[in-house]
This record gives sequence, structure tokens and C-alpha cells, in this order.
Amino acid sequence: MNNLLFGCFLIKANLMKEIILQSKVKVCSYEELSAEDRKLVDAARKATANSYAVYSGFNVGAAVRLCDGTMVCGTNQENAAYPSGLCAERTTIFWANSQYPDKAVKALAIAACTKEGELAKPITPCGACRQVILETEKRFNTPIRIILYGTEECYIIEDGIKPLLPLCFDSEVLE
Repeated sequence: MNNLLFGCFLIKANLMKEIILQSKVKVCSYEELSAEDRKLVDAARKATANSYAVYSGFNVGAAVRLCDGTMVCGTNQENAAYPSGLCAERTTIFWANSQYPDKAVKALAIAACTKEGELAKPITPCGACRQVILETEKRFNTPIRIILYGTEECYIIEDGIKPLLPLCFDSEVLE
């Protein structure tokens, strides 16, 4: 806050700052992905078949690659009581963290389909999943490379979840 003095009046002026947030997302075709990334994406695509999405018909598969190369897959699991379901990303990350608690998640691929087939454009993780990805990055002190699959194009986020979760809430807020 700056104080401005005009004549015999003191006027307090708020000089607002502006923060510009930018996200860097690479856009490519499936064919342009590395062989390693295609393998992870293919695992996520295949996992959509195991999705339990009887209410929405929106099948999501996710696959993570751990630091030792191990791959873990998961899917969305719906429930008639909608809040009781769980997204593919969280199912996958929680399974990986519980079965391999000392192995960092290095990459995450996400794919989705409906009864009409695979989606042309990639889907992004919901807010709750973004928060879980952030916590997993914090847990292992390493960013997670994120690959979002669509038949027309894929998105790659190299620098972890923060480009998709600006001004995030993490443990530093609690300190």
C-alpha cells in the first residue's frame, strides 16, 4: 500500500499487483511419442476396458511407471452414491504407493473412452487427482511426467503437476 499526500488530504492507494501464470504443455501425435511413452499410454488405453463406469459410461484408464520401470495400471470405479467412486488416476497412484512404497512415480499416462470409442482430445485429471499427484511428487521429491492421450493429439507435461495446478495447496501452507 502506498500513501499519497494531496494538499491537506492523505489518500491511501492500493496498488494491485498481477501474477501471470503460464503452463507449458507439449502437443504431439501418438506416433511422435517415444516407444517408452507409447508403452505407458497403451497400458492406460488397455486399462479402460477394466473400468467400472456403469453410470456415466465414461471409462478412464491410467498407468504409472515407477523409478525402476515397473508399470501399474488402474481405472475409474463408479458407485451409485457418486461421491463414493474413485478416479483412475487416484486408484492407480494409491495402488502403486501401497504396493511399492519406496519407489517414486516417474510418469503417469491417462486415456479415456466412451461406448463410441476413444476420445479425440485428451482429458485432464480432476482437481482431486491433481492434488494427489502433487502429494506424490512431494512424497518422493520428484516431478511426475504426465502424458494425456487422445486419438487426434496427446499432451505432455514434463515438469510435474504444478503447470496444471497453479497456486497449489501443499504441506508448505501447513508449516
